[in-house]
Amino acid sequence: MKPVDTSLFGSVLRIEKTSIHDGTGLRTVVFLKGCPLQCLWCSTPESQSALPQKGYARDRCTLCGTCIEACPRHALRLSEDGTRIVTDTEKCDACFECVKKCPSRAMKAYGSLMSVAEVVREIAKDEIFFFHSGGGVTISGGEPLDQADFVKAILLECRDRGIHRAIETSFFASWEKIEPLLPLLNLVHTDLKHPDPVQHKKLTGVDNTLIMENIRKADASPYRFDLVLRTPLIPGINDSEEALSGSAAFAKGLKKLKEVEFLAYHRLGLETYRNLGWEYPLEEIRTPDREFMLSKARFFKSKAPGITVKINGTPVAS
Repeated sequence: MKPVDTSLFGSVLRIEKTSIHDGTGLRTVVFLKGCPLQCLWCSTPESQSALPQKGYARDRCTLCGTCIEACPRHALRLSEDGTRIVTDTEKCDACFECVKKCPSRAMKAYGSLMSVAEVVREIAKDEIFFFHSGGGVTISGGEPLDQADFVKAILLECRDRGIHRAIETSFFASWEKIEPLLPLLNLVHTDLKHPDPVQHKKLTGVDNTLIMENIRKADASPYRFDLVLRTPLIPGINDSEEALSGSAAFAKGLKKLKEVEFLAYHRLGLETYRNLGWEYPLEEIRTPDREFMLSKARFFKSKAPGITVKINGTPVAS
C-alpha cells in the first residue's frame, strides 16, 4: 500500500467511533470545523468556525486560578465580581495551555489541526468493526466541502483500504469542489432544510438556490452512490404543509434518492452555546414528540408516494 499523504492538514473538531446514525453499520465519524451556514438550530456551534476554539464551562470552574497562571499570553483574568474567568479574545491565540492545566476541566478545546495520515490512522483502527457491521467512515461537519482537498485525500486513502465512504454535507459549495469527491463516495447525506429560498436564508443565512442546483447535478451525474435527503424538523419553523409539500415535490424528481429522513429537533448543543458565551436562538422551542414527527412524515409520504421515509433512522409505515 502506498504511503499516506502527509502534506495536507485539516481543522478537525473531533472523531467519534461506533456511530449508528451516520450511515450503514458501525461508523467512524470525522467532524470537521468550519461552516458557511448559520442555522438557527445548529447543534454543534463549535463547528461553525474553521479555527480551533476555547470554551469555558462556568459550572465546573472552581476559580482556582491555575488557568490564569498557565496562560503564556496573559489573556485570562478573574472577573470583577469574582464569579468567573474572563478571556481577552484579542490576546488569546488558542494555544490551549489553560485547557491542559485546568484541574476541573472547565476549560475546553474545540478542534485541532490534524494531518491526513493522523485522521486515516484513527479511521483504520476500526476496520474490523466496519467489516463485520457493513459500516465505514462518514465525513461530517461543520461543512466538509469547506476543506474539499483534505476530504478528498482522506477518501482516497479509505477507498484504497476498501472502507465504505459517506459524507454529510449542506451542498453549499461550488460544483468544482463537489464533483471530484462524488466518484469516491458510496453514500451522500445532504440536508433539505426548507424548499423556499427566502425562508431558507432566514433560517440559515444563505438561500438554497445553489444547494438545490448541486443536489440536482449530483443526482444527474454518472457516479454511483446512494443519496439521502435529511430534514431537521423544527416545530413552527419548517414543518408547515407548504414546506413539506415543496420538499416532497423536489424529492420526487431525484433518481439516486435512497430515502428521506426526518430528524427531530433537539437542544443537545445548548451547553456548548453557554461554554462559548453565545445566546441560544431557539430557547422557546422544545423537542417534538413521536406523534408530531409521525404526522409530518405521513403527510410527506402522501405527497411523495413510493419514497422511503424514516424518522431518526426508523422507517415510517404508510
